[in-house]
Amino acid sequence: MTAESVEHRPHWPVPPKDGYTVDDLFTLPDLPPHTELIDGSLVFVSPQRDFHSVVIDLLAAGLRSTVPSELRVRREMTVVLDRRNGPEPDLCVVRAESVVDRRQTRFEAADVLLAVEVVSPDSEARDRDTKPHKYAAAGIPHFWLVEMAGEDDHPVVQVYERGEATGTYALTGIHHAQVKLTAPYGIDIDLTEIDRL
Repeated sequence: MTAESVEHRPHWPVPPKDGYTVDDLFTLPDLPPHTELIDGSLVFVSPQRDFHSVVIDLLAAGLRSTVPSELRVRREMTVVLDRRNGPEPDLCVVRAESVVDRRQTRFEAADVLLAVEVVSPDSEARDRDTKPHKYAAAGIPHFWLVEMAGEDDHPVVQVYERGEATGTYALTGIHHAQVKLTAPYGIDIDLTEIDRL
């Protein structure tokens, strides 16, 4: 191995004995964009498919079109669940007072009413299992899981609500063409609009 090849290798951070913390997530230099912290481990995401990007745009526009003044819609922001978990939902609906300035990089779980994950090939297990479990445990009342389905690769939105007695999510609906809900606020999103984006 030449000195030149050693110089061009990436420098990967060595994890601490007990894993990383949320403080590390926000202070380690040169982390790739959209790095998440799950159970004290840094998770680097792969480049996203067009479906992922377009669905986030479609849902963000739909959520914002009816969002009440006391709430805000944000995309790809870290949500601090606890000391060792800082995932980055694709979308979240947060309390307006939790948006403090334009340099903000995170929200606390207590400020989030809805977390949305659009499933990607590299994150299927995290999006379907790990993150919903952690979001529910942190008290986030609503969760959406969005997947690509059918011959036309359209989005399917699975809507979950957290039960107070159980502290877990229960499926309340599966939406193929339209998401029309009253909680966490009045929402009406035409999923077929993806064909125009």
